[in-house]
Amino acid sequence: MEGSELWTILAWVLFWAVLTGAATLALLRVLRRASVLAQICLVVVATVAVLVAGMVSAFNAMFISARDLEVMWYILATASAVAVALSLVLGAGVSRNAARLVDAARRIGRGETLDQPPAEGRRPAPAMTSELAELAQELEASSRSLAQSREREAAIEKARRELVSWISHDLRTPLASMRAMTEALEDGMAPDVQGYYRKIIGQTEQMTAMVNDLLELSKIQAGSLRLRAEALDLYDLVSDALSDLAPLAAKRGITLDGGGARECMAVADGPSLARAVRNILLNAIIYSRPDTEVHVSVGRDNGNAIIAVQDQCGGIPEEDLPHLFETGWQKDPSRGAPQALQGSYSGAGIGLSMVAGIVTAHGGEVGVGNVDGGCRFALTLPAGSVPESAATPAMDGSGGTTESNNVRGGTS
Repeated sequence: MEGSELWTILAWVLFWAVLTGAATLALLRVLRRASVLAQICLVVVATVAVLVAGMVSAFNAMFISARDLEVMWYILATASAVAVALSLVLGAGVSRNAARLVDAARRIGRGETLDQPPAEGRRPAPAMTSELAELAQELEASSRSLAQSREREAAIEKARRELVSWISHDLRTPLASMRAMTEALEDGMAPDVQGYYRKIIGQTEQMTAMVNDLLELSKIQAGSLRLRAEALDLYDLVSDALSDLAPLAAKRGITLDGGGARECMAVADGPSLARAVRNILLNAIIYSRPDTEVHVSVGRDNGNAIIAVQDQCGGIPEEDLPHLFETGWQKDPSRGAPQALQGSYSGAGIGLSMVAGIVTAHGGEVGVGNVDGGCRFALTLPAGSVPESAATPAMDGSGGTTESNNVRGGTS
């Protein structure tokens, strides 16, 4: 074959390839909403057409015999049929996998999870390409994440309804008592006027504490609690909390023991952190057995500041561990405050939720574990300053950080 004939054949092949390719691209644009099967078949047919056009150009240029030309046509026809059949098989597999992914997306939209085992009698899913398999894995992961989110949302909504119910009950009780006592005072039927006054003041203090806790909790849950970073001596902060709660501890025969590093500096928001420490310490005083000791220590571990409170409450039951720091959760269904403690705390079950939210806002964490005769709460604050956002992330209603609540009931 001469060089000019070769260049003629290549020119005709290039011409038919360009023409067929342009036509194929135009058809693909028209059929862009068609099924994957149709598009794959169109691409295969276009490829076969280019091959046939090139072969025909070569046959004409080489002037082969009619018999040889007939044989070549048979070969081309057979190869074209096999190519189209294989494209149909491939396209059908891709189409089935795409339909499976569409069904998975619909199931996610209906709120179903994709990691459930297939129904009995259902054929196993066809093998997928790496890209489609990766997409299927992402859909399954998204399904699990959405299922977990729905569970958390349901738990949050349940916790909020319970909190509203409990708060309503806790507010109604002192209000009813105050009304009865004021009516008795008005009618002159109170046997101990001064005692009634003291009881009314105590009920008022209890409601004030509850309202303050609710306001603080709403800021934490809304992410609007603003922190002001300042250098603090945690030992002094703990000492102030011990002094504040010493009379209450004395009423219950609780000995408060403070210790640890005499100078333990940290960068934190003083008022909010003081409230968190007070809530933890108050919770320990309330639920420790009388005539026992509550030990508070301040120190460092790997550069982090740690405030630890160890009480003698008897330990935390295993079944109550999942409820640590849940908003509104209380172990005691009666939810009543001891008579000697009324007015000292709200009893609304939200104090430890605030602790978790405040510590989380500082970039730290709250831990709790059983020790001999009681349990130990540890507030860990990272070295350095308060996060630049200086606002708490929105909590999920089931607890300050979605992970914990006090077994004895979240006091404030």
